[in-house]
Amino acid sequence: MKGALSRASTVLATALSLANALPSQEPPPKQPTQQIAIIGAGAAGSSAAYYLQEYAKQHELLGISVNITLFEKTHRIGGRTLTINAYDDPSQPIELGASIFIEKNHILYGALQKFNLSKRIPDEDSDPKLGIWDGDEFVFTVSERDSFWWTALKVIYKYGIMAPRRTQQLMESTINNFLKLYEQPNFPFRSLTQRAYELGLVDVTGVTGEQLLKANNIDDLYAHDIIQASTRVNYASNLVRIHGLDTMVSMAPEGAMAVQGGNWQIFHKMAEASGATILLNTSVTSIGFSSEPNYYSGDRKYVLRARTTASASTDDEYPVTFDNVIIANPYQFSKISAEEGVIQQHIDEIPYVQLHVTIFASPYQYSPAFFGLTDSKDVPGGVLTTLAKSDGPTSGVNGAGKAGFFSVTTLRTAINPTTQKREFIYKIFSPEKVTPDFLTRLFGVEVPDSFTAKPDEKESRSPITWYHPHVFYSYPQALPRVTFQDPIIGPGLFYTSGIDSFISTMETNALMGKNVAALLIDDILKASKESCGAGKEFHEDTLLDHLESDQQISQKVMEDL
Repeated sequence: MKGALSRASTVLATALSLANALPSQEPPPKQPTQQIAIIGAGAAGSSAAYYLQEYAKQHELLGISVNITLFEKTHRIGGRTLTINAYDDPSQPIELGASIFIEKNHILYGALQKFNLSKRIPDEDSDPKLGIWDGDEFVFTVSERDSFWWTALKVIYKYGIMAPRRTQQLMESTINNFLKLYEQPNFPFRSLTQRAYELGLVDVTGVTGEQLLKANNIDDLYAHDIIQASTRVNYASNLVRIHGLDTMVSMAPEGAMAVQGGNWQIFHKMAEASGATILLNTSVTSIGFSSEPNYYSGDRKYVLRARTTASASTDDEYPVTFDNVIIANPYQFSKISAEEGVIQQHIDEIPYVQLHVTIFASPYQYSPAFFGLTDSKDVPGGVLTTLAKSDGPTSGVNGAGKAGFFSVTTLRTAINPTTQKREFIYKIFSPEKVTPDFLTRLFGVEVPDSFTAKPDEKESRSPITWYHPHVFYSYPQALPRVTFQDPIIGPGLFYTSGIDSFISTMETNALMGKNVAALLIDDILKASKESCGAGKEFHEDTLLDHLESDQQISQKVMEDL
């Protein structure tokens, strides 16, 4: 034993002397900090800020550093991720947009854990009964209280066993192909179109949901009732007006979760962790060139003009110069003007769905007569819709058909802080503004025109006790396509919203933010290596030699021991 320890000491001493004999290398000189602007603090912009800082920290030994300025024209971070308070009571938050994500959403789920945010099961207090209504009748109902086997038997009895099985297999294979975008060598991607071709995803984006399901021998009735109800509640689209990839995404909500207090917290934490200067209530009005060159690329820097949202005067605009710019919101809604030559790749203007989301409180429950029923016990608390037999594939207001809306859901019960009585909280997705006439028919009680007025102006006995409408340009009309907007639109100029027409979710917007962050840092590293020339290459080679020598020494120590 003593001899073994002696040999180990000798080997370790040899190892130490070898390590000390290795040529020392001075760290590379500190490079100028890259000034980066991000326009928009939604999922993409917040993610881009966070990962820019993370990637820069990973390469700080090479002298890489970033200074980020995050411009947001509203008063909050989160974009289409928006939480409101029932009865304007902060203790009763409700998700207005982008309400759920799943464990396979690696970025969101990872952030939930990293930032120690509390997870909740969405609407776990909601009515457990769900029905699919076509405007004439309920074509299918199910209850969360039913056992798995009872639910499975109901599905098989009406639709057979093959339709749900084939749908599940198609969904899983499609989602697994999509998830390869997160992995090397597919990530990061400079061309979304190229990656979509390489991963075979254009096979599902290039056809409608209806065509994809037919090609995979999925029963028409199951597609019409179950799958179309999912595409309508998720993307306000019927199967003939949505591509196959979004159709499959609509069928993948298993294990849905949300953040307690609001999903916007994920993006708030990301922006905060990035160390960015966050300018809320600040609009960027234009992007132009500076005469000053970028240290790394030699291209001209960008000048952004910005002003506070409250100001309508160009006299209040101020210029700021940046090395790189990320446009992290749909350009067509940004009202940003660009100097000629700044945007070198045309940005597609694509049609977005205008979705009305209405959340309100009432002491009343749905009238069974509205759904052609006689007993209120038969009315599901959650109602999804599909097209009626008399509907064409795009009939009705924006395709809503005879039902007239995409979904109405009883989210939960709540205590009205004014009356101290228990009431129901409802959410409606519709293509048009919810009217008093519609609510009168839905609840079977007279809803006065004044229900939309301010609380102190309401009729005292109005059946609507609290009301919050919102209009989202929620997602593109996902018509079939095989080409997509690429993320690089100029030297040091990046764009994230091109992914919306590919897949539009919180996760995919965050993925594109991460992607452009990786591309930007990659460009900085390449330019830095080129500017350093042979000296840089020598440093990297020597660093590798050090790592190899350390491994050889460790191996010899282990062998001798």
